[in-house]
Amino acid sequence: MDHIKKNKKVLSLLAHPDDAEFLCAGTLALLQQKGWEVHIATTANGNCGSSELNAEAIRQIRYDEGINAAKIINASYHSLNCDDIFVLYDRPTIRKAIALFRRVQPDLVLTHNPTDYMLDHEITSQLAQTASFCCGMKNIEIDGVDPFEPTPYLYYLDPIEGKDRFGQEVPPTFLIDISSVIDTKEKMLCAHASQREWLMNHQGMDEYTQAMRHFSGQQGKRIHCDYAEGFRQHLGHGYRQDNILKTELNKFTHNI
Repeated sequence: MDHIKKNKKVLSLLAHPDDAEFLCAGTLALLQQKGWEVHIATTANGNCGSSELNAEAIRQIRYDEGINAAKIINASYHSLNCDDIFVLYDRPTIRKAIALFRRVQPDLVLTHNPTDYMLDHEITSQLAQTASFCCGMKNIEIDGVDPFEPTPYLYYLDPIEGKDRFGQEVPPTFLIDISSVIDTKEKMLCAHASQREWLMNHQGMDEYTQAMRHFSGQQGKRIHCDYAEGFRQHLGHGYRQDNILKTELNKFTHNI
């Protein structure tokens, strides 16, 4: 715990620009208020996120939107720059993930649920798990970055719509009340202005921010508050077993 008191860095590694804003921006805002240094990272660059612009144009727009969204909570934005749909669990991408972790040296990592509606999310979850576990292995040599320990705390977020690929509910083990920062979460989501039109065209989804508020509101009902975000902690061998999120955000945290 002394290590946490000294550093207090959180890294969310999710698939696409705007995933953090849908799934964990409220918790990131609360941690930032508690003095944590916040890093928002994506594996993919968003280059398929438009029906009008070419891949290079929308990639640059989405990168800029990621930076602007992160700035709202004084966070840093990073991208592993994989193309959408081509987030792979392979040697080059694993090395990029480990390098990111070594540069940031997070105490706490948030990532996608291992089962979700698309493979970019699921592979990103695997990359985060591996990078967390391996960032201290000295024999994985990467120029410009040094190994660090201990293994970060690792948490999985709600899958999109709270269900797995079979449509089955994936309940969180605990939720964090984000009602006090829901407007900040919405402001961060609105920074991804390019996505509302694309989602309307591709998925028939209008009301971009309302969709976020609706799901956050559903999770909030579980703990009798307005809005919440759900989590499950990775408690496998080699990972720390105490719940640092509950320790840091105790008054906002509710077990299911």
